[in-house]
Amino acid sequence: MTIDLRTPSTNGADAERGHVVVVGNGMVGQRFVDDLLRLDVDRHWAVTVIGAESRPAYDRVALSSFFDGCSADDLSLCDEARLREAGVTLRLATTVTAIDPASKTISLTGRPVTKETVTDETVTQETLTPETVTQETVTLETLPYDHLVLAMGSDPFVPPIPGADRPGCFVYRTIDDLEAIQAWADRPEVERGLVIGGGLLGLEAANALTNLGLDTHVIEMADRLMPQQLDEPASAMLHRWVTDLGVTTHLGFATASIDGPEPLAAIARLTAADGTAIDAQLLVFSAGVRPRHALAADAGLAIGERGGVIIDDRCATSQQHISAIGEVACHDGTVYGLVGPGYAMAAALASQLTGGDATFARADTSTKLKLLGVDVASLGTPRPDDDRLEFSDPSTGVHRRVSLADGVVTGGVLIGDISNYDALHAMSTGVMSSDGVARLIVPAELAGAGGEAIELPDAAAICSCNAVSRGACKLAVSEGARTLAELKTATTAGTGCGGCVPDLNTLLLSELEVLGIEADRSLCAHFAFSRQELFDLIRFHHHRSWAEVVAAHGTGRGCEVCRPTVASILASLDSGYILDGDQAALQDTNDHSLANMQRNGTYSVVPRVPGGEITPTQLIALGQIAADYDLYTKITGAQRIDLFGAQLHQLPEIWGRVIDAGLESGHAYGKALRTVKSCVGDTWCRYGVQDSVTMAIRLEQRYRGLRSPHKLKSAVSGCTRECAEAQSKDFGVIATEVGWNLYLGGNGGRTPRHADLFATDLDDDTLIMLIDRFLMFYIRTADRLERTAPWLANLEGGIDYLRSVIVDDVLGICDELDADMVNHVENYECEWTATLADPERLEHFVEFVNAPTTNSTPVWITERSQRMPAPA
Repeated sequence: MTIDLRTPSTNGADAERGHVVVVGNGMVGQRFVDDLLRLDVDRHWAVTVIGAESRPAYDRVALSSFFDGCSADDLSLCDEARLREAGVTLRLATTVTAIDPASKTISLTGRPVTKETVTDETVTQETLTPETVTQETVTLETLPYDHLVLAMGSDPFVPPIPGADRPGCFVYRTIDDLEAIQAWADRPEVERGLVIGGGLLGLEAANALTNLGLDTHVIEMADRLMPQQLDEPASAMLHRWVTDLGVTTHLGFATASIDGPEPLAAIARLTAADGTAIDAQLLVFSAGVRPRHALAADAGLAIGERGGVIIDDRCATSQQHISAIGEVACHDGTVYGLVGPGYAMAAALASQLTGGDATFARADTSTKLKLLGVDVASLGTPRPDDDRLEFSDPSTGVHRRVSLADGVVTGGVLIGDISNYDALHAMSTGVMSSDGVARLIVPAELAGAGGEAIELPDAAAICSCNAVSRGACKLAVSEGARTLAELKTATTAGTGCGGCVPDLNTLLLSELEVLGIEADRSLCAHFAFSRQELFDLIRFHHHRSWAEVVAAHGTGRGCEVCRPTVASILASLDSGYILDGDQAALQDTNDHSLANMQRNGTYSVVPRVPGGEITPTQLIALGQIAADYDLYTKITGAQRIDLFGAQLHQLPEIWGRVIDAGLESGHAYGKALRTVKSCVGDTWCRYGVQDSVTMAIRLEQRYRGLRSPHKLKSAVSGCTRECAEAQSKDFGVIATEVGWNLYLGGNGGRTPRHADLFATDLDDDTLIMLIDRFLMFYIRTADRLERTAPWLANLEGGIDYLRSVIVDDVLGICDELDADMVNHVENYECEWTATLADPERLEHFVEFVNAPTTNSTPVWITERSQRMPAPA
């Protein structure tokens, strides 16, 4: 059927414009709206977006980072202010209940934004709680459209297992799901979590449960992990990694029932068909997804044999004026579960609706990601009878396989080391010759100096999320992009999962060098220096104030970039209390208040608890403080007790009592050391080989308050079971039989990176010396807001160069680095102790300068017996 997508009828309320209604405000639906607004410069289309969730679009690819401290706002993909400016109507917590293609209308059910909001597009009144379902709050409405875009995505698949609906059973799909999992995991009786599903989603869920500190088990019905993506050898290597990371797997386990003794409000036992049983208190279903096509099927749209709304190359469905994109769509018999193809569909449809002729072709499903901190990549579509090149090293956990047909790369899989992925991917897509592929099978680290630099063709992809080629990025640079931000804006590369940003920055600098243009590394318009250069200038000239710095090296009054950067540098160089003199005006909201501001304008109080060790007296004191001030109390995955809901004027009173209890500031508000996490070590654990708690306390007390370009996290594990997750930290320590192994440059969050092994079997003093030098060299040389992981990735020469600097002292600066750390340790002072000792400093903590006794009154609700902010 040929359908003209470009000619809107005038069925909407606005006779001059066509009305596009988008059902679904997920990643793909939001990308379509962004693309349409960008292309529809004359605003021929009025746009309404219907979202079933209470939040606008957010990054589901990075969902696991929610458990590593990433907030819902950090994950947001929706610029609501921009949508309002463009006249887009965004309707959240609203369900489409029916589509009528004949009248070109949809039926809606609206409901209030509450915690009980259900995200299933086919939600019925029965699924809502009695408190939220009333005649006044549920409204029915009919909405006309000229063009309907179905972007409902998919639903998590819950196997039909008896007991799957018991309390303690969850799916892993939305932020609401994650909040529910986190709340359940915080219950004192919850110690073990199970994940049903050993595929991509299952391992993501397992990572989340380990981040919550649970004993994590993965249940997979097949005989190997990731059975859809990996062959047996690759899966076996991944299994080795997963086991070493402390996750227990149960392969070939067909769950028959989920049950437990009543009235226990949680699952207690998961039983297989052969009678094997596993006890647990939390269960996450992550056994795949199913396209959410029921609404379309009821409207008579053609559905694929294995699900999904059938679309053609222009994303048109079998009904005129209705399109489908993303995980709900079935193109050429395939439903894609990746965001990249969904974005390509969104771009094609936006082009079609604005007079263009772009189409969607069969998508490349190659992926490059981290699972539980392990690098995993797959590419191409190999066939069983293809020839194979393989490299496998069980001692390092690396497995690399490339498939070939008639000498041409058809696909491959890389576990533990994904070097040369871009070249192999270019070969598998036909944009690069497969000549010399054999030399790429050996990991780059082993190839060493003998490895040859590979020149990738312009057609090779650099950003798979947005299908951006290296050539497109080079063209953007030649046409005027001079900074990473400008390059991202010009090409959209690096705006998806973010994994390609280091490569993107490298390409930018390389192209500027080719063009003979000096890369502008200026901090901002007020300073013609990079952060590293400015750090060296301030250090050399011994500047101690903003006025001195800007007078000597800058211009103007500064901005939101340079002012906090200079504040951080001055603090790193130990220039005293950060709110004294003109430094107070440099700090951002959190540093200025010595506390993290929360969503409703209140603040958090986070005492330092080195190594997670706290006395009963201190624990009781914190509980009493929380009760007296009615603060929300949360034990975090970083072994800290956080108190939320303090008003600005209450902070000195609360911190006075915290300090009286023998605790001090945890610097959760600053770009500084946050925590040194620890397991219980050999003092209590039968597997421990060193005293990890004592070492964690020693490290935290040494580096507390150390200001740096970005936050710092650390952990110490007492054995190779790695319960403290040291290999996902900026610097991590793992005990051996004879000492400590040091890992550097790891991090979790949105773009997780496994830390590099830097040195082995170190004694205590050598370990601390190397960490001292690592941190001080990082503070000197990193860019603003650059974590240690990208800093190390961008460091020319990488880990080997770092080793030459802080071990071999090739730059001759080790004595300086050592002295800088000694200076920090000797001059450290808890900022809240200093604040409470000075009446003038306490004057910072009033809400209204002209009315110091007046305070705002937040709006509160009660949930799970604690006071929380009312929904916005």
